[in-house]
Amino acid sequence: MRVVQDARGAPLSRYPRLLAVTAATALALDLLSKHLVVEHLENEAPVRLLGGALLLSVSRNSGAAFSFAQGATVVFTAVAVAVVVVIIRTARRLGSTAWAVSLGLLLGGALGNLVDRLFRAPGPGRGAVVDFIDFRVWPVFNLADSAIVVGGLLAVLLSFRGVEVDGTRKGDPA
Repeated sequence: MRVVQDARGAPLSRYPRLLAVTAATALALDLLSKHLVVEHLENEAPVRLLGGALLLSVSRNSGAAFSFAQGATVVFTAVAVAVVVVIIRTARRLGSTAWAVSLGLLLGGALGNLVDRLFRAPGPGRGAVVDFIDFRVWPVFNLADSAIVVGGLLAVLLSFRGVEVDGTRKGDPA
């Protein structure tokens, strides 16, 4: 049996596994943090940390990141499903550790917020995402949002550096 390898000779199968572990970790941390916040902080006064620079308090967001397009939850549910499908399809071509981490963070974050949209009130596909991290100079967010932003920034950096999803660089001989 022939093992498919990346540009450096490493087996390609390790990259989808890294993507899956990264996504599962981001998803688990997001779901756990939301569970704890809803369980312990819902209908309570905000918890002040870092001298009041950081507040932990429950808010619900039916829009996109930073409360953009409130009420468009159905649209964002569909977008999240599409993102998940594209990332899973892309996983077969992965040949880069950095891309595996980037896409894993994007996948875990998208799934974290998708779980809220599918299973939280007011109903399937219309649920509001739980946000709880408030730096008071930035819109309230959650760990899934953080994973999406970090994964997206890493993807932009990799693209600017010419690193392809398969691990090759733009302009390198084939």
